[in-house]
Amino acid sequence: MPLEEYERGVRAADRAVLAQAITLVESRQVDDAALAQALLDRLLPLTGKALRVGITGVPGAGKSTFIEEVGMRLVGQGKKVAVLAVDPSSSVTGGSILGDKTRMARLSVAPAAFIRPSPSGLSPGGIARRTRETMLVCEAAGFDVILVETVGVGQGETAVAEMVDFFLVVLLAGAGDELQGIKKGILELADLVAVNKADGDGAARTNLAVADLRSTFRYLPRKRAEWAPRALAISALTGLGLDELWALILEHRALLDRTGGLAQLRAEQQRTWMWSMIDERMAALLRSNDKVRAELPAVEAAVRAGTMTPTRGADELLGHLGLARRD
Repeated sequence: MPLEEYERGVRAADRAVLAQAITLVESRQVDDAALAQALLDRLLPLTGKALRVGITGVPGAGKSTFIEEVGMRLVGQGKKVAVLAVDPSSSVTGGSILGDKTRMARLSVAPAAFIRPSPSGLSPGGIARRTRETMLVCEAAGFDVILVETVGVGQGETAVAEMVDFFLVVLLAGAGDELQGIKKGILELADLVAVNKADGDGAARTNLAVADLRSTFRYLPRKRAEWAPRALAISALTGLGLDELWALILEHRALLDRTGGLAQLRAEQQRTWMWSMIDERMAALLRSNDKVRAELPAVEAAVRAGTMTPTRGADELLGHLGLARRD
């Protein structure tokens, strides 16, 4: 479509045009890049007003049920809600694996909601670039709340934590000792940890896990001096704790507004985003250089064989761009 039609459709929150605009900004095709950037430039004045919430947790923790229940409650309050589900990418097709629309049946058909599953691109950089720009498009379309869901606990979650106002971790009590190794790093990013499935036989385990988390938080460094991370027992199935959880998110947002922390946070996120784009573009520039492409197989083979150090290999290739180390 022409640029004007994309802009008009996004401003009008036309769902079909919105979906096409997101496809455009997600595209890796060179021909789409200029049009996507021109669209984002036009939409930028309309962005920045939504509440941005990142949600992560291990598979099986009940994130989709939780997001649908919270989303339906917000829609019921007159809010427009966008869910950006960062799915793992298939290594074969590059497409999304999980398909969140099928797991949020009620929310996906709500007129005031919009769900967009997006493949991660198999890299944290892919998550950051695509999701940030998709978030801006949704804000320009007038969505009040942007929920960014991601799966697992790793670099992708760090990327999401660096683009939202509030980072929520959903855990499951008794999920196994295999979580212990990754828990500390994720907890240091969390503004709130919700232990799900506090119903039926799981209630006692969940309450014990919440007590343990509250104790743990006392020994972890805070992201912000003015906000102490919280732990809360919830049940996405029965609705237990969900109103309290959302009240805490609003309390956090009010605190950021009152102290000027929101403007500072988003300014730093913009700077981080710029440098991530520089890194991505420099890597693309390096790989597209004719001399680098000609020499790359031999350098990689030497590094793999142990006859050349990785540092020397990097210097050899970066030298073609005038970027070799000079110390």
